[in-house]
Amino acid sequence: MSQIAINTSQNVNINFNIASVGDRMIAFILDLLIKVAYVIAILYTFFNILDLGYLLDGLDQWSIVAIYTILLFPTVIYPVVLESLMEGQTPGKKAMKIRVVKIDGYQAGFGDYLIRWVFRIIDTLFLGVVGLISMIVSKNNQRLGDIASGTAVISLKNNINISHTILENIKDDYIPTFPQVIALSDNDMRIIKDNYLKAMRADDRQIISKLSDKIKSILKLEIDPTKMTERQFIGVVIKDYNYYTGKDI
Repeated sequence: MSQIAINTSQNVNINFNIASVGDRMIAFILDLLIKVAYVIAILYTFFNILDLGYLLDGLDQWSIVAIYTILLFPTVIYPVVLESLMEGQTPGKKAMKIRVVKIDGYQAGFGDYLIRWVFRIIDTLFLGVVGLISMIVSKNNQRLGDIASGTAVISLKNNINISHTILENIKDDYIPTFPQVIALSDNDMRIIKDNYLKAMRADDRQIISKLSDKIKSILKLEIDPTKMTERQFIGVVIKDYNYYTGKDI
């Protein structure tokens, strides 16, 4: 499975698995089934339960088209709305454990999802062949909408669960040192601990030093090197974060 390196806001590169074409197609089919179910439900409600079919009698073709457009409009904006609300996922993507992300490391926003949605018109030409070819030939399995918006779809299937990444065993009598850690997010801590553990396993002092400096810069901390090493500092930051957020294993 191919990977993509994304530079995070902490200036640390993290490798993610690119979602396969197969996973994306299944996610698309699942979302399509949801939209089909909505169409059936809304038309059944309109014509059978509410018995409003008579409203179409005597109307010209364009008026009828307008009514159907209003009724079925949610299926049109389904991708852009749900990706915005679900942080890069739709129910289909969530089921397949894949997500839309920005390649530059920033959180994708509504504008990015909107661009992907607009280009869907081109990507779905010829029964989706255009988008399929684009995903096959592009480096990161990107359809035209992804390329235009600077996004990619990553797989979350092999990622370590965030609870396994950021949590630390801390004793009941543990006394925290740096209350400033509450300024960090779960994602910040996942990135810190993931890179810290990798650096520890490889005994990469340069990465540990850079990571320590970055944390100190973000939290505006000054540490006396004679009292705490960089490795100890990062370890304490991780435990303090767990202490203040109330998480335990």
